[in-house]
Amino acid sequence: METNTVNQQVSAPAEMIISPEALLEHWQGHRRLTRKVIEAFPEDKLFTYSVAGMRSFGDMAIEIMDMSSDGMDGIITGQWKTINEMDHITGKSPLKTKEAVLKQWDQITEQLNQNWQQLPPERFLEVELAFNAYEGKIIDSILYFIDNEVHHRAQSYVYLNSLGIERPAFWDRF
Repeated sequence: METNTVNQQVSAPAEMIISPEALLEHWQGHRRLTRKVIEAFPEDKLFTYSVAGMRSFGDMAIEIMDMSSDGMDGIITGQWKTINEMDHITGKSPLKTKEAVLKQWDQITEQLNQNWQQLPPERFLEVELAFNAYEGKIIDSILYFIDNEVHHRAQSYVYLNSLGIERPAFWDRF
């Protein structure tokens, strides 16, 4: 008779339905897919092309990076930038090319992996004022960062479609 065993190594709070490790992998899967979308964009369209008055995907990518990087910094340190200090709001991002965006994207991906190791499981359920504007549990902020990325990636699919460029499969997060 086979016995099912439960991995007891994960010590996430009982209120969590997904382990911290699985959540990070889920998020990084979305980041891998969004990176493919950035790669698919023509260099000359990344910061110039838009549809129906929406921002360019380059500007949206900067917002995704701000939320991911500044958000995790706030979660780890408890010191949050305000929304008005973030590059996608100030317009002061030095990123102006696809190469620069991809380089920054990869640096943030590594930063997330490193910072995640400093995040104790009980921290997910603590309430904090993210970006000095949005009060809620840390887990809710992380889920918002992921939702924000998915939302803007969906907008980029509209752009790529209108440009006649094949979009990466939405399910291909490997």
